[in-house]
Amino acid sequence: MTTQQTLKVQLIRSPIGCQESHRATVRGLGLRKIRSTRELADTPEVRGMINKISYLVKVL
Repeated sequence: MTTQQTLKVQLIRSPIGCQESHRATVRGLGLRKIRSTRELADTPEVRGMINKISYLVKVL
């Protein structure tokens, strides 16, 4: 059995006024409202998405 590493991500700023691709990335991570959190698998794809919108989210 392998244990999957996870990251807990919280949306801290509104994506209103951001680029459309950044808004799509927020939705792709499953974040909807400010202060909403998601627990995501720690993969290179997810880390890249978090890096792209690092000014909008916080990793808990």
